[in-house]
Amino acid sequence: MDLLLQYLALGITSVFTAADGGLWLLPMGMVLTGVVIGILVGATPGLSGPFAMAIALPVLVSIFGYGNEALYPVLGCLLGIMKGATVGGAVPAILFNTPGTPDAFLTTVDGYPLAQKGQGRRAIQTAHFASVVGDNFSDLVLFIAAPVLAVAVERVLDLPEKSALIILSLCFMAAVVGKAPLKGLVGGLLGMFVSLVGTTMSGDGPRMTLGIPELGGGLPLTSCVLGVLVLSEVLIAVEDMRRDRATTKGPVSAPEMGPPLSWGERWRMMPAILRGAGIGTMIGALPGIGTTTAATLSHDTARRRSKCPETFGRGAIEGVVATESANSAVSGANLIPVMSLGIPGNFAAVFIILAVETIGDFAFGPQVFRFTPIKEIEGFDTIMNRDLVMAFGLFTMMVIANLCNWSVGSFLMGQLGRLIRIPKDVMLPVILTVSLTAAYVQDGGYVGLLSACVFALIGYVLRRLGISILPFVIGFLLAPALEGLIRGSFTASGGDPWFLLKSPIALVMLTLSVWLLVRMFRQNRA
Repeated sequence: MDLLLQYLALGITSVFTAADGGLWLLPMGMVLTGVVIGILVGATPGLSGPFAMAIALPVLVSIFGYGNEALYPVLGCLLGIMKGATVGGAVPAILFNTPGTPDAFLTTVDGYPLAQKGQGRRAIQTAHFASVVGDNFSDLVLFIAAPVLAVAVERVLDLPEKSALIILSLCFMAAVVGKAPLKGLVGGLLGMFVSLVGTTMSGDGPRMTLGIPELGGGLPLTSCVLGVLVLSEVLIAVEDMRRDRATTKGPVSAPEMGPPLSWGERWRMMPAILRGAGIGTMIGALPGIGTTTAATLSHDTARRRSKCPETFGRGAIEGVVATESANSAVSGANLIPVMSLGIPGNFAAVFIILAVETIGDFAFGPQVFRFTPIKEIEGFDTIMNRDLVMAFGLFTMMVIANLCNWSVGSFLMGQLGRLIRIPKDVMLPVILTVSLTAAYVQDGGYVGLLSACVFALIGYVLRRLGISILPFVIGFLLAPALEGLIRGSFTASGGDPWFLLKSPIALVMLTLSVWLLVRMFRQNRA
């Protein structure tokens, strides 16, 4: 317990301490900036938290540079965007029947009817309160579950078991993401194949570079993810906007806001908020399932447990509570597999991992939560697990982001109802310009720019074919780690080709993977 408290104190103080030992408020300022940006982005239909994180990451790296001292400001801003966007997406969902982010899709079911009845302010304040409480709840679970899971994995799993775990995670994600599991599997395999471009781990020289020397070190991660996620979405939006131009309506004015939400009402909705937060946390801890499933399950549970289920879909405040508490709880829980296993569960987690891999020497995984004794040796630096200090610093910034959501978020949510929706004609060129500039600056000039454009076309084709982008991106990110683990396991086994089948735990995981694949083919045939 003393060692835990020591690391906790070091993690908290590291956020506020500069390299020279003085007071450092930059990370806290970047968290606040990220929350404000996230809320504004979430309240803008067509944008989302991961969308903004994808654009912000190259910009932040160009401002703060590389190295461990840049990790806190960059991660603080990204965490703020992630949390703020989840809160802000409820505003247009309630006032305009248009979810600002996919997270708030089900909020329209009861939020918009409430606004039509002149209770827009009450619905927005309910959404804010439920969202922030749900987010805080899932963060508390994260702070407890991530270290426990990481310690358990580190003690039980060796190289073969970790290899089988990544294979199982990829199969599970392909099975649960999107409407066609087989397409998800194809997307994941395509992402893994593309990630093979570059130098092999055996030192045999570059592979699949098409004779381009600049690709010898591999594809630029940030530019490729930026292209497949953001630029492909811009291409889809431009095409849809051109097709729908004839039916496009003018700006929609906000309805009457009505009276505010009382503190007595807030207190009475706490049991429902905690129930939704529990559902969202359980769903969010499973990679790839996402907020829509959590919100749907929470809304259906609330309707079945309600004394007046017939009011759901017609303006039930319990419906807003259920959806917002659940979808916000997913964000914190999604970081459980990230921090304990290094496996991203959604797009927001992808950019957290990208930031860590791009900037400093910190890496997510079971090794983060090794409680190495802290020793002071004369003439040497203090011996300790600096990754664990960084992890507790990350937890500290999440708490700061929650406090910003409580205070600044409450104020902004009340003001956003006065905003008019930004036309896509103005928004899309700005997004395109910033994205291409970020790719050019971040990843070596024209190589990053061309990579982003090529991956934008890949993302466009995948979207038009109905293939989810998430398995592609996860496969692209996890393939190098899987290759390293398999090579290490093969070498450690003395060249045994059946090394994965010699471990009972790995065999169980591979069996589950095969079962998921069989299930995918059966669903696809059905």
